[in-house]
Amino acid sequence: MAAIETLSTAKKFHLPSVQKELRAQDLDGWLFYYFHENDPLALRILGLDQGEHFYSRRWFYFVPANGEPAKLVHRIEPGVLDTLPGEKELYIGWKQLEDKLALMLNGAKRIAMQYSPRCAVPYVSKVDAGLMDILRSLEKEPVSSGNLIQKFESVWSPEQLETHIEAGTILRKTVFEAFDKIKSMLEADVEVNEYQVQQFILQRFEDHGMTTNSPPIVAVNAHSGSPHYQPSVNNYAPIKLGDFVLLDIWAKKKLPADAIYADITWTGYVGSNVPERYEEIFQIVRGARDAGLEKVRQSVAEKKILHGWEVDDATRDYIVEKGFGDYFVHRTGHSIGMEVHGNGANIDNLETRDERQLIPNTGFSIEPGVYLEEFGVRSEIDVFIGESEVIVAGQPIQTSVIPIMSL
Repeated sequence: MAAIETLSTAKKFHLPSVQKELRAQDLDGWLFYYFHENDPLALRILGLDQGEHFYSRRWFYFVPANGEPAKLVHRIEPGVLDTLPGEKELYIGWKQLEDKLALMLNGAKRIAMQYSPRCAVPYVSKVDAGLMDILRSLEKEPVSSGNLIQKFESVWSPEQLETHIEAGTILRKTVFEAFDKIKSMLEADVEVNEYQVQQFILQRFEDHGMTTNSPPIVAVNAHSGSPHYQPSVNNYAPIKLGDFVLLDIWAKKKLPADAIYADITWTGYVGSNVPERYEEIFQIVRGARDAGLEKVRQSVAEKKILHGWEVDDATRDYIVEKGFGDYFVHRTGHSIGMEVHGNGANIDNLETRDERQLIPNTGFSIEPGVYLEEFGVRSEIDVFIGESEVIVAGQPIQTSVIPIMSL
């Protein structure tokens, strides 16, 4: 459970790979449309750097499944797509834009766009309804580009997987260093609070050559019942003997530039004997987490197509059966990539119905939670699916509440 960070531009556009995938998905082409920062995904996938151009007018880039791409750009900004292959057409007024767009798409029927039917996946829905009106008036069939985006935004290389595994190992080590920090300060009769532990974690990230888009969550007692609570220099609670502590931390290696995030959540009790209530709720959350992981493992082993919503259902159903469904208030997990919240399928059938497939060589979190008024439990692991394997970073994963004063 982590904050969303701003996308940055990255990979170079590779036309043959995109066209191969368009044919595999039985699509006639992929239409990119950009205006006033409406679609950062378009910049990412096309390898465009917003800092190099001033985009004040609408532009379109159409990649057909076969043949040469086409560009449609405004007369006063004719060079904005010059780094991309394809013939260029200029337009001036709105009538000319619509006429030339019709010619650009002539012969294409099923066209991928950053669109999601009924806005089911808002991360993909970047195209406005007015443009969809134009396309439908041309008798085109818009198709969601959600699964295409994953192919070019969310797939990890073997080298990236290694950076993720390394990050997961460091995060797990940092969790126990933070717990030990709490223990040592209390044993020395020194006051300790959420903000101090958060800053300690950030310093350990720096020591390990890690970076993060935002500070980690350190939440005590009732604060742990608020999924996105974060302490700050002016807002924090003390940590005392008998307290329940939740740590949610995410980071990646500073180098290489394409390193992959890890994102984990652990819980502990500031004492030697964990009270039964804390352990009871943790085991419910753990069971849900493991049910989701088993769904993934089984599908990969049987080479079955698996969607994000299905893993959410498997996880959520377990908590519902235990009577705590009303206290699991967020999706089960999110895509992970060079951003902590990546552009692949999320594990979600609550906030959205994510019908994108979980494709090989991508990663995501599984992080169910039960949030009560007096405390909340979340257990978060990171899952990578290969062609025939499932890898969980940060081993061994948590199996019970950690008795911090017994470490």
